[in-house]
Amino acid sequence: MENAKEAAAAPATDTPKEASVPAATAGGGAGLRGVVAASSSIGDVNGEQGILIYQGYNIHDLAAHSTFEETVYLLWHGRLPTQTELDAFKREIGAHYKLPPQVVELIRAFPREAEPMDMLRTAVSALDFYDRECCDISREGALRTATRLTAQFPVLVAAIERIRNGQDPIPAKPELDIATNFLYMLKGDMPSEREARIFNICLILHADHELNASTFTARVVAGTLADIYGAVTAAIAALSGPLHGGANTNVMKMLLEIGELDKAEDFVKNALAQKKKIMGIGHAVYKTEDPRATHLRRFSQEVGESKGETKWYEISRKIEEYIHREKGMYPNVDFYSASTYYMMGIPLELYTPIFAVSRISGWTAHVLEQYANNKLIRPRAEYIGPRDLKYVPIGER
Repeated sequence: MENAKEAAAAPATDTPKEASVPAATAGGGAGLRGVVAASSSIGDVNGEQGILIYQGYNIHDLAAHSTFEETVYLLWHGRLPTQTELDAFKREIGAHYKLPPQVVELIRAFPREAEPMDMLRTAVSALDFYDRECCDISREGALRTATRLTAQFPVLVAAIERIRNGQDPIPAKPELDIATNFLYMLKGDMPSEREARIFNICLILHADHELNASTFTARVVAGTLADIYGAVTAAIAALSGPLHGGANTNVMKMLLEIGELDKAEDFVKNALAQKKKIMGIGHAVYKTEDPRATHLRRFSQEVGESKGETKWYEISRKIEEYIHREKGMYPNVDFYSASTYYMMGIPLELYTPIFAVSRISGWTAHVLEQYANNKLIRPRAEYIGPRDLKYVPIGER
C-alpha cells in the first residue's frame, strides 16, 4: 500500500517533522525526516489531525478573520496587534515599498529568459548593499530589516514580471495592503475587493509551515550570525528547488495538459499505471486533508465562477475524487492554489515567487527567533567511507 501511495504522491513541497515525534533524536532517516532540530513557538503542524497553527492560532481562524499584515505581526511578536499597533505597522510597511533604483536597474540587466526565482534571489541579495542597517541583528534592527524585506518582496516580484515582459514597473501605493498592491503592480488595474481578499488569505495560508527546507536553511545561515539578507537569500535558493517550491506551477501545467474534464480520469489512470506522480497530491506530514487546501479548493471554485470558467476547478475536483477513492490520498496546498492563481491571471512562472512573497514572513520570524537564542547549527554526518588508506605516489597509481 505504501508503494502505491508513493507512486501517486507529488514531491513534498513543505516537509516539517512528524507531529508525534516527542523529543530531539540523533540520526533519523534519509533527509533528516522525523528529526527534531529546533524548539520554536512560531508554528506547528499536526499531520495526523490536519491542524496548522501560527503562534497558537488555528489557520482556519486566521483565514476567516485575519489579514496578512496582522498575521506577519503575530509571527514576529507572538501575539495579535492592537488596532493602533496594526495601523502603525501597515504605515511602516507602506513606507518601505519603494525599491532602491540601483536594484531596479540591476533587474533590467538580467537576461529576459532568466527564471523569476533566480532573479528574485539575486535582487534580494543586492538589497543588502543599500540598507545601512543590514548588519544590525539586534532585535530592533532585525525587525526593521524584516519589515523592509516583507514590504519589498511583492514589489520585487511584480517588477521582475513586468521588466521581463518589456514593461516598466508600476510604483506601489503606500496606502494599499500587500495583497492589493501586488495585484495592482502586476496588472496595472485595481483588483476587486473580493479578489484582493482571496489573495490576502492565500498569503496567510503560505506564511509559515514550521521547519520546511527553506525555513531550516534560513535558520542555519542565521545561526552563523550572518545578516537577514544572507539568510533570506539562502532560503530563496532552497525554495527554488523542485522538491520544495514550484509544485503548484506543475499542477497547472498538468491541468493544461489534460485540457478537458472528460479526459481527467483517464489521464490519472495512465499516469498511475506508468508510476508517474500526480502533482499536488499527498504530503510528507499530513495524513488527512491539508488544512490550507480546504480554503484553496473553495477559492478555486469561487474565482472560476466569477470569471465564467470553472473548467480548471472541475478537472481538479475530478482528479482529487479519483485519487482519494483509489489511493486514499488528499490534495496539499499546491493543488488548488494552481487554478486559483491561474484564474486570477497570474503567470505560471510567478507561483513560486508568490510563495516567497508570503513565506518571507515565516522566514524572518524564524531568523528573529534564532538570533534571540542563538547556537550554531552544526549537525554531524555518519561517515560511511573507507578508512586506513595509504597514500600512493602519483607515479605508482
